Amino acid sequence: MRLTKLGHACVRLTDADRTLLVDPGSFSEPAAALEGAQAVLITHEHADHVDAGTLRAALAADSALHVWAPAAVAADYGDRATAVGPGETFEAAGFTVGTYGGQHALIHTAVPLCANVGYRVSDGAASMYHPGDSFAVPTDPVSLLLLPTSGPWLSAGAAIDFATAVRAPRAVQVHDALLSDLGTMATERIVGGVLGTYGVGLSHLGLGEDVEV
Repeated sequence: MRLTKLGHACVRLTDADRTLLVDPGSFSEPAAALEGAQAVLITHEHADHVDAGTLRAALAADSALHVWAPAAVAADYGDRATAVGPGETFEAAGFTVGTYGGQHALIHTAVPLCANVGYRVSDGAASMYHPGDSFAVPTDPVSLLLLPTSGPWLSAGAAIDFATAVRAPRAVQVHDALLSDLGTMATERIVGGVLGTYGVGLSHLGLGEDVEV
């Protein structure tokens, strides 16, 4: 399967005529990302991970499109969405999806927590893990980790610890809209330098760039 980065935390997975989208939020280009998608996975309710209005419009335009999301998000889309929590397995757009986690990483005790589901998407031997805004480590092996590298809930050290715990051979930066080009390169040098000693290769993808999982 092929992974295309569509901005911030939004990625598209494709294989032949199958298309699965994860987290079409307001920091990406959700309308363009949703075009042609057959299934959508939402990790949590924050706007940078789901642009609710754009998703509603996409569902209205395509009766076959379906959403999987934590219960609080799924409730907004009625029978067009399925509520999921950690420890589940299902099929979406022909891909096998496993769920992990359950809660957003702590920002501060003054900031309320919300549900967050991480998704491991697999197609044969290839697998990708999108943690959303969490450090939930999947129990199954991962070919490619989407590694959050910027946000009010994480640090470079936390990103390193998370990636070394997952121990995927490859990682791609996501959740990076708040980083400048210089910040992206510095993160790859610092975080990637440490991860390389653990056998994890870190890279970044520009808007619309893709990689084979």
